[in-house]
Amino acid sequence: MERRGRGRGRARGERNLGFHNRGRNPSSSSNKFASSSNTHSNKNNEESSTITSSIVGTCNDMCPVKERAQRERLRDLSVFERLDGNRGKTSPSLAVKKFCRTISTMDIQPSDVRPLQVLQDTLFYLFRLLDSSEHPFELVHDFIFDRTRAIRQDISMQNITSVQAIHMYEEMVKFHIVSQYKLPKCSDDPNISSSHLNMEQLSKCLLSLYDLYDASRKSNSINDNEAEFYSYYVLLHLDSESQKMGESLSLWLRHLTTPVVKSKEMCFARRMLRFFRMGNYKCFFSTIAAEASYLHYCLMEPLIHEVRLHAVTCINYAGYKLHPYPLEHLSKLLMMVESDMESLCNSCGFEISSDEAGNKLLPLKQTGSCRTKTGFQKYTFMGSERIQSLNDSFRMLQASYHKDS
Repeated sequence: MERRGRGRGRARGERNLGFHNRGRNPSSSSNKFASSSNTHSNKNNEESSTITSSIVGTCNDMCPVKERAQRERLRDLSVFERLDGNRGKTSPSLAVKKFCRTISTMDIQPSDVRPLQVLQDTLFYLFRLLDSSEHPFELVHDFIFDRTRAIRQDISMQNITSVQAIHMYEEMVKFHIVSQYKLPKCSDDPNISSSHLNMEQLSKCLLSLYDLYDASRKSNSINDNEAEFYSYYVLLHLDSESQKMGESLSLWLRHLTTPVVKSKEMCFARRMLRFFRMGNYKCFFSTIAAEASYLHYCLMEPLIHEVRLHAVTCINYAGYKLHPYPLEHLSKLLMMVESDMESLCNSCGFEISSDEAGNKLLPLKQTGSCRTKTGFQKYTFMGSERIQSLNDSFRMLQASYHKDS
């Protein structure tokens, strides 16, 4: 697995009031987004580096000839770049330019930079690797993770702000969102560093995309997908507990156009934010099941386990002791199968009883701890059938886009 440089200047995400006092690891999804007040002013340092003026790339391969030769000599080739498995041999059809943190116009030549069409072809090639069953997803992700950063760097060096560049950024954002959903399932530890680094790049990619939207709007061009991608920013604030962050998000929303704010995607995201902060778990789950897109679900899934814990806690402490709560009803409320619901209650230290008819019940006013370490991915989401069908449609749309691009 290739080593990747860690991003710098990451602002700490603060937390929100709804499901409060929840001890989450700082590498979780809550600590990843730069302050929204700087959304349209901060450029990604890794993309722009020390570039002071744009150049026009002339490299027609996915990897410049000079870099390819050097990496062959150093045997610095990914498993995806090796010709016949040889660590010291590659080809123009396999090698892909690596991300370089420190770069400037003093060091770069046009032959080292790929023009837009080559960048599009390279991105298409990289995303085709996602369909590979030969290698584990973590390995594929690490390779694409690094090479897409290099693509963004080439776009920035050439100051490309075209519609094609916007579409490329949108596809890269989607890659990072889906990766954030899949990576925790590749390990027993959901807080692995790959997820943390992926979230950092997701935030940077989104911010750069918003800069491109702004540039496009100044030229009187409106992108059809703006509402969708702005809604992701709102959902990434679901687990922000501080009132200060809430105010920043409110100010950020004021900069958006009225059509975007009133769009179906933004209305959904804002309702989810409201349900989460109010602790309205019933509406939270029912709205996900009925309305969430596949990418929306990918962003919210890490919070599902947390909201379930909050719901069980509320019901246990707020209910009447002589009226045990039917486990069947609770499982439907939290969009779980009943056996998973019983397992979750047990992991919280709550005992389950049965009535004369054999129906399982949750006795209330129990002393227990809902700070279980059980991973959210253990329990299925009963609305996931619709989500999975959306995933299939999403993959078909991606394939169609890549074919046309």
